[in-house]
Amino acid sequence: MDTPTARFRDPRSTVYDFLDLVLVRCPGCAGAARVVRVPGDEGPGGRRPFAARRLVCGGCGASRKCDGTRLTFPRGAAGPVTDPYFGRPLWLRAETRHGTLWAYNLDHLDLIRRFVAASLRERAPWYDTGQKMTLVARLPVWVKRAGNRGEVLRALDRMHAGVPVERAGAPVEAGGA
Repeated sequence: MDTPTARFRDPRSTVYDFLDLVLVRCPGCAGAARVVRVPGDEGPGGRRPFAARRLVCGGCGASRKCDGTRLTFPRGAAGPVTDPYFGRPLWLRAETRHGTLWAYNLDHLDLIRRFVAASLRERAPWYDTGQKMTLVARLPVWVKRAGNRGEVLRALDRMHAGVPVERAGAPVEAGGA
């Protein structure tokens, strides 16, 4: 087990900060696909979360488009973990004995990993203006418990190891040739 790092300061990230790239299971080949923002589309009112998205699979060439006007986020732990645009299962997810751990992309996964690994977790001061219920504040209690740190870090490492690596334009599973 890794030794915990000394300090984590909440960067006040929200779920919307990680929607520019979402790794999902492809509807065609069940491999890793990407949901990306369509270039040049900022969405209504310049809001990036509501910009048009495209699902693209490098393995089978599947492609879908979504106008981005309607987002559906998972409610609670009972439902399936899907992306908010196409409703496809997320690629970065792991089952633990406490529940399902998931992330939209590697940046999201890294934020959760840094939070879990830290022995000192600092929030922004109460008098500071801005977002109060950040992404790390909304993590389930079992993820925040120090007693579950080892199990959660192992699950995060498994998720990171399963991320496809692109070589010469073709996606290849991590650890594969």
